[in-house]
Amino acid sequence: MEFGVDEAGKGPVLGSMFAAAVQAPREALPDGIDDSKRLSDTRREELADRLRGDDRISVGIAEITPERIDAGNMNDLTVAAHAEALAEVAEDGDAGLCDAGDVDADRFASRVADRLDAEVSLGAEHRADESDELVGAASILAKSTRERHVATLAERFGDVGSGYPSDPTTRTFLREYVAETGALPDCARRSWSTCEDVLAAAEQSALDEF
Repeated sequence: MEFGVDEAGKGPVLGSMFAAAVQAPREALPDGIDDSKRLSDTRREELADRLRGDDRISVGIAEITPERIDAGNMNDLTVAAHAEALAEVAEDGDAGLCDAGDVDADRFASRVADRLDAEVSLGAEHRADESDELVGAASILAKSTRERHVATLAERFGDVGSGYPSDPTTRTFLREYVAETGALPDCARRSWSTCEDVLAAAEQSALDEF
């Protein structure tokens, strides 16, 4: 059987990164599969629901939590995410692609394969989510899972925005949370410079008030 693997959520300052692996016959994939970044939110979720609901399609999901992110490095963790998702569906003799998470695509594929128990033929390509339907399907599911995760954070904390450092809503949430509690929320990637900046600004503000 063939498979594809991709991840979502490398860059946010809030929440987990997720990888998805999709193992399926290509004819089982719904029409319209594409890189999740090129789909509307509504279309992405429609396709994600169809992928999840088709018994011919096997899906593996891996979550890399903020705690793991703060304790590791993103190169190693991206490899781990792909391998952990793929391990849920891969069987001996399978073949497929990862969306390369390294400037050296062959090295990335080799590192992922080394973590698997199953004997598979594994390649990696840059922008494979645009060129390969199975990787595109994995991209959709990884992004959908990440967005559901952000929605659960919003249920806990209120509006947290997208979770990306460039999002003013996310930055405002972090500033206000630290101002109110004196600490970062447990969903924050504490090693990110955004968090360090927020803590430093709060400390300076406290000194100024003193």
